[in-house]
Amino acid sequence: MTRVACWQPEWVTSRSHRDEFLDRLARIAAGAADGGATLLITPEMSATGYHLGRTRTAELAEPADGALADGVRAIAERTGVAIVYGWPESTGEGIYNSVQLVDADGTVAARYRKTHLYGQVDRSVFVPGEQLVVQARIGSLTVGLVVCYDVEFPETVRAHALAGTDLLVVPTALVRPWEIVARTLLPARAFESQLFVAYVNWYSSGPEGYCGLSAVAGPDGRRRADAAGIVGETLLFADLDHAALETARLATTYLLDRRPDLYGAAR
Repeated sequence: MTRVACWQPEWVTSRSHRDEFLDRLARIAAGAADGGATLLITPEMSATGYHLGRTRTAELAEPADGALADGVRAIAERTGVAIVYGWPESTGEGIYNSVQLVDADGTVAARYRKTHLYGQVDRSVFVPGEQLVVQARIGSLTVGLVVCYDVEFPETVRAHALAGTDLLVVPTALVRPWEIVARTLLPARAFESQLFVAYVNWYSSGPEGYCGLSAVAGPDGRRRADAAGIVGETLLFADLDHAALETARLATTYLLDRRPDLYGAAR
């Protein structure tokens, strides 16, 4: 059994300073540890905020091994909790919308760059990643990383399922009126590919419009944790039983019954 914690922060426009984020993350990670979690998941661009525009995003961008990463690694090591966080990653090719998984010992276990960019909000700021399946082992689970819009493509989730991902982590910044993604698509993706999916969003009552609705869905399509009805910031916990994956895959044999020989370019 693996317990994960999902942090749904309330959006505040001033929360874009590295030190402030690290202070808040340290408190949240301590709370996750107190709750028995071994993995803490935060939203898309959790370190800086999203929808900041090209200029501000560039000002806040850091390399993958910068001061932000050092701070998160120290928190993970101190609390004994693995952490997934998002930030604008500066590179020689441009800025990526990235997430990084830091293991409980402070080691960077995986880094993923968002492959499916959403409209001009993303394309005017970021360059797309080119590696679809990125994984790391956390406890008994193989954890895969994607970001927000990526999960809205069934091919992405199916690729993870075929590669052995048990828990697909989806930091997101979903806004109204697209609640259907969290309410309907999330459990469908988990069910059709027989894996756990953790969808972790911001919340805002202001013009930013982040709808919250963070949730963890299981391979049977049922929710293990759900922030529906919670207004504001929250820390959700979900217990993920590896045996549930085997049970679901025996009950609904989508992965075994595939006919890739018929799919052509859709494979």
